[in-house]
Amino acid sequence: MEVKQIHSMTQVNADAWNSIAGNAYPFLRHEFLFALEQSGSVCESSGWLAGHLVVINKEQLLGFMPMYLKYHSWGEYVFDQAWAKAYHQNGLDYYPKWLSAIPFTPCQGPRMLAQTGIDPLEVMRLFISFIKQQAGQQGISSWHCLFPELQQLEQLRSMGLSVREGIQYQWFNRGYRDFNDFLNTMNSSKRKMLKRERRRVSEQGIKLVRILGSDVNEQQWQDFFRFYSLTYLKRNSEPYLNLTFFKQIAAAMGEQLLLVFAIKDELPIAAALSFIGDLTLYGRYWGCYDEYHSLHFETCYYQGLDYCIEQGLDRFDSGAQGEHKIARGFEPVTTYSAHWLRDERFALALESFLEVEQKQIQHYKEVAKTYLPFK
Repeated sequence: MEVKQIHSMTQVNADAWNSIAGNAYPFLRHEFLFALEQSGSVCESSGWLAGHLVVINKEQLLGFMPMYLKYHSWGEYVFDQAWAKAYHQNGLDYYPKWLSAIPFTPCQGPRMLAQTGIDPLEVMRLFISFIKQQAGQQGISSWHCLFPELQQLEQLRSMGLSVREGIQYQWFNRGYRDFNDFLNTMNSSKRKMLKRERRRVSEQGIKLVRILGSDVNEQQWQDFFRFYSLTYLKRNSEPYLNLTFFKQIAAAMGEQLLLVFAIKDELPIAAALSFIGDLTLYGRYWGCYDEYHSLHFETCYYQGLDYCIEQGLDRFDSGAQGEHKIARGFEPVTTYSAHWLRDERFALALESFLEVEQKQIQHYKEVAKTYLPFK
């Protein structure tokens, strides 16, 4: 088996890639990663340069791992700017670095996949060996694997990588028959709060519509993109993704997209876009023109919960941050990242830092659990 590095998804056969990727985790689909590149969302000017690793045997694709060359830390959701500052203060360059992650997507999932019958641990070892060898030759300071699934995280830990923990809030479907069945698991005050929030949306003359991505028309995509862009523009920043990206994934994998529109006076006033995996709904993008009471909760959370219950999905991964989710039944879960620093002095310092940080994260998680609304 031979490791190669490719710098565009056009360099690998889409069917061969997808036969390994499957549909469970939509962000590793060839269509998704290709759309990021072709739309210009991932490119040199955005600071994300594709350098994916593949394992080949006699020109047959046996496994892969997405990887990007980064000159900054934006769009990652695991914050290492302090590490970069420490490098700079010691006269060293932290950038460029290598990053195995899905751009702009803080959703836990596989970061390396191998063909059935191929030992994934062996493939991972090949990739790590390649990274360590090439990093020195190419002047790369480090490699970071963000939001890997737990099994792969433990493999990386066994190979000597430093492990960092974080917290997200996710909802789990425990066989609920409907939304009211879910509400019945809550204490009285929180159950009343959720009912009141849903009622307030209706009382403002707002109705919600769910549309599969394959059924979204041109005007609706333009409406959604305006809402999505406003989320960034309100914070004086530019959106990571463009309309071309959304239209391309809609055409290529629309059956894995769920768009929720909020409608008032027959006009859309807000929208949220999620991705559909085999067992998980991934809430990703949201935006609105004006603020309405409880509209964000209804559009981004409650509509997603309804969908998960109706479709029998196990989990709703609503993305990064948001302590307000706890009171609405989203449970604190641990997320992970794995890190290798080429400079051994900084690697030792990082271990000490992560040991302290991990204790703080675990304490926070235990405290957060006490605020869950369940009986």
